[in-house]
Amino acid sequence: MSYTIVSDVCEAKADCIPVCPVDCIHWIKDKAWKNVKGLESTYIDNETCIDCGACLAACPVEGAILDEWKPELQKL
Repeated sequence: MSYTIVSDVCEAKADCIPVCPVDCIHWIKDKAWKNVKGLESTYIDNETCIDCGACLAACPVEGAILDEWKPELQKL
């Protein structure tokens, strides 16, 4: 299992990136893409995620990170 960043909810604060112990959180590769709020977003590499929950605890945006893997909600 992995956590999921909901791309359209993310507010690009990136508080999740420095707390990840395995560096599995990255900026979306397509820099031209913006979410429904007009912001860039991050995503979680589920191959690397160890399900520690550090990202969820650090994120100040309610609903931006889910404690389950739902890849359809996350743009890469």
